[in-house]
Amino acid sequence: MTPIDPDILKPLARKYIWWKSPDEALASPDRIIAQVMDIGDYDDVQRLVHAIGDDALAQVLSNAEPGEFSPRSWVYWHCRLGLAPPDRVPPLPRREFA
Repeated sequence: MTPIDPDILKPLARKYIWWKSPDEALASPDRIIAQVMDIGDYDDVQRLVHAIGDDALAQVLSNAEPGEFSPRSWVYWHCRLGLAPPDRVPPLPRREFA
């Protein structure tokens, strides 16, 4: 993915990755993006969409780790990005235990 301007992500990291410093969170930009996609408010989601575009959001969604998205957000983003119709959304990523 194309590097994202830290000036876009840093305020989002401060708000949505509250358990880390913004500089620590910037080491994992996809995690910041996923968190905003999952729990972001309307304005922050719109700011992110306009800053990085649908292709980058789709890439984050397709590489999501288990637990990053709620079922509701998972379905919403698959439909919103045109990746799947509502009745064909893939299952959420799951942790596998041996």
